[in-house]
Amino acid sequence: MEPEPTPQPDTEPSDAARELARDIAEVPAVEVVTTAAVHLMSAAAVKCGLAEGPDAAEHLDLAEARILINALAGLVTTSAPDVGGQHARSLRDGLRSLQLAFREASPVPDPPGKGPGERLTGSVV
Repeated sequence: MEPEPTPQPDTEPSDAARELARDIAEVPAVEVVTTAAVHLMSAAAVKCGLAEGPDAAEHLDLAEARILINALAGLVTTSAPDVGGQHARSLRDGLRSLQLAFREASPVPDPPGKGPGERLTGSVV
């Protein structure tokens, strides 16, 4: 008995894939970067316990928040020269607020300069 042939993926993108590529091609890079940063900020805020509602404390997860803030710090510091002053300033302010919120939520604060993202931004205290 011969094995069944392995289905081969289409080498041509589907109409939906072409449409998606066309749509994303029209989005300015600054918008892609700021959207990614806002998603990281939102997730980090929730993990720092800053979510609204009575169950906000249930979402507190400082290990996860640290990862998100580190990623955000990398994105913000490396993209700042390219996104322009107003965008960079807003992103830096949001990052700093999260770094301070992390420090406040931590039962054992990191030493100055050792908190999440601080190796890229410098100490926030």
